[in-house]
Amino acid sequence: MSYAYAKELDPKKIPIIDVSSLRNGSDKVSVAKKLHEANKNLGFLYVSNHGISSKTIKKTREYGLQFFNKNNKEKETVKISKKHRGWLGYGGAQMKDDAKVDLKESFLWGYQDENGKSLEDHPLRGQNLWPSFLPSLQKNCMDFFNQADLLAKDLLKGFAIAMSLNEDFFLKNSSRPLSRASLVYYPSQPEQMGNDQYGVGPHTDFGTLTILCQDNVGGLQVQDVNGEWFHAPPIQDTIIVNVADLLSRWTGGEYKSTPHRVVNSSKLERLSLVLAFDPNPETMVDPKEVHGQSFNSKEDPISCGDYLIWRFGKAFSYRN
Repeated sequence: MSYAYAKELDPKKIPIIDVSSLRNGSDKVSVAKKLHEANKNLGFLYVSNHGISSKTIKKTREYGLQFFNKNNKEKETVKISKKHRGWLGYGGAQMKDDAKVDLKESFLWGYQDENGKSLEDHPLRGQNLWPSFLPSLQKNCMDFFNQADLLAKDLLKGFAIAMSLNEDFFLKNSSRPLSRASLVYYPSQPEQMGNDQYGVGPHTDFGTLTILCQDNVGGLQVQDVNGEWFHAPPIQDTIIVNVADLLSRWTGGEYKSTPHRVVNSSKLERLSLVLAFDPNPETMVDPKEVHGQSFNSKEDPISCGDYLIWRFGKAFSYRN
């Protein structure tokens, strides 16, 4: 028995892009061009000077590990809700119908105001569930959410600039984003489970844009255009950003949403911090608004909210 095979990272496949001059406004165009090339290639990039504080990442990871190391009885006090908030235990996610269930647990939350209130206007948005036995988790998780949200919006402005659109094109309806954040916990994966067991099976992400803070353990693997898998290890002081399916659809396929997976062969536990950014649920996704009315789109226009309901129903067993 063995783990699924992947090659070492070729740095040419996933560039490291410093986004400081995009974020501070000093040279948006140069950064936008680099982002554009990465998105047209594999849609994966390492981002430096991203603005998510190392303290926030460290503290959120620390409290996240404390949460996952509690017993299931305690974690079930915040069991996943119909609004996709809370703890999702082992066996709750499956990327393909014929695949083994993912070897992971997750804790999920979304936007809330300063008073801890969220919106209840969509099947994938509701009140966050915070564990009473770990009161510090909420503050740190929301700090991560808010900082990653700012980065996602800066990046989407860069994408729009690169495509000769108004820089707020992808954000014109983002005052109530449908984004989800998650802590994703991967236990050590025994080799005898075989090369068809994954922490997360091969998949593309559902929504617009994904921001990933890996720990030092590694395990992320990305598929190149030839169908070969390669490692995308953590690189100090960077995070990973990737295009997701809805943005690929929005750009008429110009930006690529690429398959990736996780294999935790480290003999250690692994914890990732993730923001899946999406705009307001009513946002219409229509590539003709990007490329012009004469563009021959393969997909009909669809709202962000309706698209995500469909995708979540396929991937998460608890929703059925």
